Amino acid sequence: MCGIAGIYQSTGVPVDELRLEKMTQSLAHRGPDGSGVFLDRQIGLGHRRLSIIDPSQGQQPMVNVDNSIAVSFNGEIYNYKELRTELKALGYLFRTDSDTEVVLHAYAAWGEQCQTRFNGMWALAIWDSTNRKLVLSRDRLGEKPLFYAEVDGALLFASEPKAFFAYGYPRQLDMEQLEIFLVLGYVPAPYSFFKGIRKLEAGCYLLVTERGIEQHCHWDFPQVPESEMRTDGMAIQEEFEYLFKDSIRLRMRSDVPFGAFLSGGLDSASIVALMGEYSNDINTFTIGFEDKSFDERDLARMVARKFGTNHYEKVVGIPLFDDALDKTLRIYDEPFGDSSVIPSVQVCEFSAQHVKMVLTGDGGDEVLSGYPSYQAEKFGQYYQRVPWLVRRAIEGGVSAVASVGRGAPMYQLQRVLGVLKATDRSFQDRLLSKSAWVDLHYFDEIMNEKGIARPIEDYLDEVLSACKFDDPFYKLMYFNHKVSLPERMLTKVDRVSMSSSLECRAPFLDHRLVEMMAGVSKDIKMPGFERKHLLRAVIGKILPKELLKAPKRGFIPPLRSWINKETFTRYADKSSLGQFNLNDEMLARLAKINGEGKRDFGNFLWMVLLLVQSESKIM
Repeated sequence: MCGIAGIYQSTGVPVDELRLEKMTQSLAHRGPDGSGVFLDRQIGLGHRRLSIIDPSQGQQPMVNVDNSIAVSFNGEIYNYKELRTELKALGYLFRTDSDTEVVLHAYAAWGEQCQTRFNGMWALAIWDSTNRKLVLSRDRLGEKPLFYAEVDGALLFASEPKAFFAYGYPRQLDMEQLEIFLVLGYVPAPYSFFKGIRKLEAGCYLLVTERGIEQHCHWDFPQVPESEMRTDGMAIQEEFEYLFKDSIRLRMRSDVPFGAFLSGGLDSASIVALMGEYSNDINTFTIGFEDKSFDERDLARMVARKFGTNHYEKVVGIPLFDDALDKTLRIYDEPFGDSSVIPSVQVCEFSAQHVKMVLTGDGGDEVLSGYPSYQAEKFGQYYQRVPWLVRRAIEGGVSAVASVGRGAPMYQLQRVLGVLKATDRSFQDRLLSKSAWVDLHYFDEIMNEKGIARPIEDYLDEVLSACKFDDPFYKLMYFNHKVSLPERMLTKVDRVSMSSSLECRAPFLDHRLVEMMAGVSKDIKMPGFERKHLLRAVIGKILPKELLKAPKRGFIPPLRSWINKETFTRYADKSSLGQFNLNDEMLARLAKINGEGKRDFGNFLWMVLLLVQSESKIM
């Protein structure tokens, strides 16, 4: 895991080495173990290294023997040993034991097709001096980020936008993305929240020459015809078990101490259980909370004891509001509204005190179609068969009870009511409702005028136009893999872990497993309404029974109590909100309702504060 940066001069003028150094050093948090640059007239590659494989060698940027190919690489190629054997048979000689040198020779042997042979996560830049060609590539699922921008005849690229600002690129928010951010809480690729800065989409690569820039895809999420979805349950279980175990085996390859995040959840527990088949020296990390409703240490200890891990745990407190806001702004260059960043920072900082790499359960909900929203989609198809008058009566009853409630039961009833009412809407409307952090009918009052802001509906039309599925369950699977997984979940994991110089590896995101599960019927993934059935059937039998029965929990920062009218108006006044055409009176009213515990607008208000404070940092 590392940070990369670079400059390509399309006019052929030499690269400014000082600017390249500044770009590279701005990413020092991503790679504290080493730094280097490569220059060849119109191209400059920079690299910050976090050494995991072959720490004593493998420095980057790396060049081949005749200096015809250079690479700057962020990530890990997990099947590098197998590829190394194959390349040796083709006559290639190796000077190191690093996966970077495998990338170097793989490109020499197979050209751009080498990307299809990699099992891993990556953002990489390859300079082919023979053909005067630059290749910029991002891994299949988007685990590693890659940004790029053009300025004055130069193409800039880097792991994070802060490298562009170190170069001198103007830092200006792109107001076209405002509504998309206010609904989703992030700006998805190929866009960013900065003018002129774009994100390379997952599974894509750029070919850059003096003739211009071409974008291609080396992988895309499989869209198996619904009539061809697999239903051979036992064979699916066997294949899933094999691929999941092999993914864990590959991701345990490391030349430095490593471990695993261990919550009280099914995903992380399953990974820890299977890690024990390949090592008897496993480190596990758990953070606990004083609030027992969020604390899962007892369940994590059961798993740690059962599989004999070296278990570390720490009780963390709720950070101060100011500290949480400032830290989030430092980690993310552009506004990023997922408040689960806050506990994620805490577990990464704790783990990084002991190891340099961890395995995580990220991607489990996407690959296994395990989110509650999948249950809602299945439920909706049954609920629509209930007579209309009966549905209205049910919804009226739930609404009446919710209107007189307070606290957690009220929030739960509001969510139930939302699911019931959403069944009458189109899939896109339901997706908007699920994705948004505030009821969409508030937006006409929140935004005084939309100006140049692109409507969220236009963005979803663009994304879903390529979706071939008819069943809403599979449409949701498509959206999760194409948008929310790379642009929200994996963006969060990358920035948070890199802020602590910690590498996170996700066994659920092995492309073989993703491809296999993309073709499995929803009735096998979720018989009835049982979430993550395959994982329960295959791994659950060796896990503590208490864990299998435990409700899903997670730590959400106390935004309901943090943000009231007084807090909100202290950080966001009429002038600062006016820069975004936001109605200060309406937002203050939402903050008041949130603070009184009548509705949960906490995460949305948090997003608005990040937006306003981010602009103040720019100013």
